[in-house]
Amino acid sequence: MIMSTSDRIISTRKNSAQPVLARRTERGWSQADLARHAGISRTAVSAIEGDRLAPSVTTALSLAAVLECSVEELFARGETCAPRSAQWAWTPRVEPCRYWEAEVSRQRLLYPVEALSVNPVPHDGVWTAGVCREAGPAPADTTLTLACCDPAAGLLATEYARFSGFRLLVFPRGGRAALELLRRRLVHVAGLHYATDEQPERNAGMVRAQLPGRWELLRSARWEEGIALPANDQTRSTKSVARCRRRWAAREPGSGARECMDELLGNRPFAGRQVDGHPAVAEAVRAGWAEAGVCVRFSADEAGLNFLPVRTEALDLCFASALQHDPRLQALVRLLRSRSHRRLISELPGYDARETGEIRAL
Repeated sequence: MIMSTSDRIISTRKNSAQPVLARRTERGWSQADLARHAGISRTAVSAIEGDRLAPSVTTALSLAAVLECSVEELFARGETCAPRSAQWAWTPRVEPCRYWEAEVSRQRLLYPVEALSVNPVPHDGVWTAGVCREAGPAPADTTLTLACCDPAAGLLATEYARFSGFRLLVFPRGGRAALELLRRRLVHVAGLHYATDEQPERNAGMVRAQLPGRWELLRSARWEEGIALPANDQTRSTKSVARCRRRWAAREPGSGARECMDELLGNRPFAGRQVDGHPAVAEAVRAGWAEAGVCVRFSADEAGLNFLPVRTEALDLCFASALQHDPRLQALVRLLRSRSHRRLISELPGYDARETGEIRAL
């Protein structure tokens, strides 16, 4: 087929506006050829050429290397690399406020620094009087954000950084709160653990009920959830614990642990206080102001407590199907499927890694 002069002009303009496409076609490569040389998927190449995906630093460097040019020649152009204003994912509670920065759904978001025990990484800047003062170039496009109550998430973040070179920020949230952040496109991934041996479809059902659109569930682990008791309390029956009047450390309504506790107590009123996260439940019992609390075995063992198992739950990580070709998410999937990570998880008290890395499309 002979291309007309007007078609050639349009094609030339299109290629000049898309340097990756232009340099690929100069070499006579298909998208699959470029993907193979650069070590990425063909779908990622298509998305980058169509300006539907901002490449990570690693991907940009790889493309520049195989196309024998600089990163700036490929990506320093027009709207794609124009500075984008950032907005707060949620309002900071104090000022000045240290923050991290990440790119989610093609928007730059600022996150108030929190939970340094699971996020031992430097802040990207400080916000004071409405002005963001950057501490250095923010790795926003190489940062993955996760809302999850997994007490071992800090370990996951450390392994993720070492395995991929990317950064994982973990925001401790219960299941419903995590899904709400995902619905509002404020995080990339949300963790939930409502599914049990008796109700294996609960995680999928929660996602369908709360999130419109297409989603995937990535199995992180299965774990034991139960009652944490003081080390000197040798009660062996969960029913006995539920019948006795005790001070409880309770998770927030909507969390999987709170659902488990309410079922144990028959939704009866209880004495005690609300705390955030499995480690906080265990610490409350260890410190002595609570006499019982529902958490995962890992947190109870870490605090040296007695633990009565109640049920086995599936911890799934939910993400949008549209994100499946993002290099940051692909790196997380590869990590969870790696033999070293599965072995590491299986060695944690109460964790089962036999299904870790499995993906289910909803």
